[in-house]
Amino acid sequence: YMEAYEETIEATSTEYAPWYVIPADNKWVTRAIVSRVIVKTIKSLNMQWPRVPDSDRQALEKAREQLLAELTNSRQGSRTPKSDAT
Repeated sequence: YMEAYEETIEATSTEYAPWYVIPADNKWVTRAIVSRVIVKTIKSLNMQWPRVPDSDRQALEKAREQLLAELTNSRQGSRTPKSDAT
């Protein structure tokens, strides 16, 4: 059984899509190992935020200012004093 298991892992695990054999008899150890694998994999991707062109950045800033102005206006409009109905 173990020989077939090893052969299967060796035959199907690649550099692009590796297998990780992780013991599952202790939950916290399993989770720690899986977490380490995930962090290592994400770091290896060397991901970076995309660069936003200046024209897009300016358009976004203008839209942000408009939305904030609308929010401010709507809040001021809803602050009308309630009438006392006594």
